[in-house]
Amino acid sequence: MLGEYRIEGRRASEIAASVERAVGAGELQPGEVLPPLRELAVYLEVNPNTVAAAYRTLRDRGVIETAGRRGSRVRSRPASTSREAMAVDVPPGVLDASSGNPDASLLPPLERALAEAAARSARRPVLYGAPAVDDDLAALARSAFAADGVAEGPIAVTSGSLDAIERVLAAHLRPGDTVAVEDPGWGSLLDLIPALGLRPAPVGVDDEGPLAEQLARALQDGARAVVITDRAQNPTGAAVSRARAAQLRTLLSGHPGTLLIEDDHGHGIVDLPLHPLSGATDHWALVRSTAKAYGPDLRLAVLTGDPVTVDRVRGRQRLGPGWISHLLQDTVAHLWRTSAVDPEKVAGAYGRRRDALIHALSERGVRARGRSGMNVWVPVLDETGAVARLLHAGWAVAPGARFRLNSPPGIRITVSGLSDDDIVPMADAVAAATGVGEARRYE
Repeated sequence: MLGEYRIEGRRASEIAASVERAVGAGELQPGEVLPPLRELAVYLEVNPNTVAAAYRTLRDRGVIETAGRRGSRVRSRPASTSREAMAVDVPPGVLDASSGNPDASLLPPLERALAEAAARSARRPVLYGAPAVDDDLAALARSAFAADGVAEGPIAVTSGSLDAIERVLAAHLRPGDTVAVEDPGWGSLLDLIPALGLRPAPVGVDDEGPLAEQLARALQDGARAVVITDRAQNPTGAAVSRARAAQLRTLLSGHPGTLLIEDDHGHGIVDLPLHPLSGATDHWALVRSTAKAYGPDLRLAVLTGDPVTVDRVRGRQRLGPGWISHLLQDTVAHLWRTSAVDPEKVAGAYGRRRDALIHALSERGVRARGRSGMNVWVPVLDETGAVARLLHAGWAVAPGARFRLNSPPGIRITVSGLSDDDIVPMADAVAAATGVGEARRYE
């Protein structure tokens, strides 16, 4: 059955585990059709309801998708296959412009902040029963949100942006619901959606953010939630403009039952103003991570939102990790209070490299995008070939497949590891790898 792979099991959990194991091992390929429910029931000598329950479990886990009479098939990007598996192995001597990491030289020193957090813990140890959110951190977060025009709401603290987004989605949605997501967009989010049993609805992105007409179509088709990156969109560098924000707010206000999640991970590394959409729907959340501006290892994000959403996130958190370490919260509060990061300086450093690379590529006839943040997106015809040729030439870039659903091919270049001297050679290499300006005849 299904070629060389035999689905096994007598119970629904065993059948589902058999299929999921095969998908994870690559023995069942994306797009491969599973046997009709009744046919598999006869083959396994079980009740058809047992197979139906197994398929339902697989669908909810994001392993398969069902299409009525057309049957069930392995998802094109099953949840058991992470997009990070598409990462480029960077050999010695190759410059890594693929990882998406910040420039370590722009991260603030942590010694003093950590020492003061430890001293405070010694004076007032945090024990069971203490509030989940540090008062100082909450006050600083509220003040920053208010300064940027974010609607008023309570504060929660999570272990990074993805943790926050997962908790907000789980607070409102059920398996099978549809989430509108940016395309191209953050690969980890595109993995998370099917892993939660949810369905992604791709929405195109230009330099000013999600395209309103495509989001309108997704909402009309039944999307129950939307995730939008406010600034430094990964991988394109888009930033929601004032005009686009007005469009999106008007659109979302006509769908008040939609769950709105905004990811402002660019806070601290972008000097463009925030144009928040918060409050345009009944249920919303805006998330800010410390990863890009203060260091990925801090593993902390603050979120605000409507009271129901934040209360649900806090309640579920209490039944899991309980709270995010107050040592980390105190450390971040100290960094914020002392202005350890100068957003204009950091944004300027990334902006100079980003703009220089885009200009150099343009001079060579290569189109590229990157309005904010640390990434440049280059559309290409042959994604795999471009990545391979650049790697051979000494440059590692990220394949666009890590970030795409239906959008055309591309490559992502992270500029944080580039020096001024790298810009021209990299632009030359990209132009050569993408074949721009070449005209060849084959006999």
